[in-house]
Amino acid sequence: MILTRRATLALSLATTLFGTSAALAADYNLRIHTLVKSPHPYNDMAEFMKTELEARSGDKIAVKIFDSGQLGQDPAVIGEVGLGTIDMMISTVSNAAGEVPELAIFTMPYLFSGMDEALATVEPGTPVQAYFEQIFADRGTGLKLLALGVSGTRNLSTTDKAVTEPSDLEGMRMRTTQSPMDAETWAALGMLPVSVAWGELYAAMQTGVADAMESSLPGYTGSKLYEVAPMLSLTEHIVQINHISISQRTWNKLPDDFQAIVMQTAIDANTYGAEKSKEYDMDLVETLKTDHGVTVSIPNKDAFIAKLEPIQTDLATRLDLINEYNLLKGK
Repeated sequence: MILTRRATLALSLATTLFGTSAALAADYNLRIHTLVKSPHPYNDMAEFMKTELEARSGDKIAVKIFDSGQLGQDPAVIGEVGLGTIDMMISTVSNAAGEVPELAIFTMPYLFSGMDEALATVEPGTPVQAYFEQIFADRGTGLKLLALGVSGTRNLSTTDKAVTEPSDLEGMRMRTTQSPMDAETWAALGMLPVSVAWGELYAAMQTGVADAMESSLPGYTGSKLYEVAPMLSLTEHIVQINHISISQRTWNKLPDDFQAIVMQTAIDANTYGAEKSKEYDMDLVETLKTDHGVTVSIPNKDAFIAKLEPIQTDLATRLDLINEYNLLKGK
């Protein structure tokens, strides 16, 4: 069937009005921010939360997702969530280290042996989750931490140099986040840290502001960073920890039964995200090689661990993160 221009416009208007009416019929409208482009577990988690929150609330909660940084970069978005102008966010904890410095501990390389150990350490119901939930409150962020989870491993990539040993990194300009741990660690490997926001990373690699970067494989793929950093080294140096957080103002407006629904849905979304992360990490390496011409190196991971593990305690002490380090290590 071929629609006339008038029919097409009418259909479009009806769709818009129906969607608006559905949202207006809800008692609570929640906006969820993610910084990343699909495919990515954060967006999968957001879609999961939308579907489940609407279903579990009997459509009394309506959710709209703003992915790909539509609402801004994380540091600015955190402020908006604190004010209640954005309701929820799903992101990596490293991007919140400027507001919650204690989160910088999670950017310490080889802190966990893998995703399973990391999730068991930080998931809801653990002392780690309770500790950081209180830290969010004590720091006056205006955010309530709903859940910590895992979202894949982070790996190193460069513009034109294969990396298999720590010595290969010396003198390279390394893109880092705002986390002090991040900069200190790469500097310890002889690199020159350069702080670059995620949204500016493609251009930074393209123009030579940085020679090397690290990211999750979904982040690397979704943002097409393989185009400017096609040399991938599977260092798996960090298990990426994510947070799902809600504005305290939004939380306070929800009745107790809806608070319980939001909390449980966030916990379930984290479980779902962890499984999706494992799928991505397994599948994307082959896709990057065959579809995008990425050169993949298998580094001497033991050499990286041997170089970095001995400085963990010293780094944690110098950055005033020793309490967090001991908590994660069960000391």
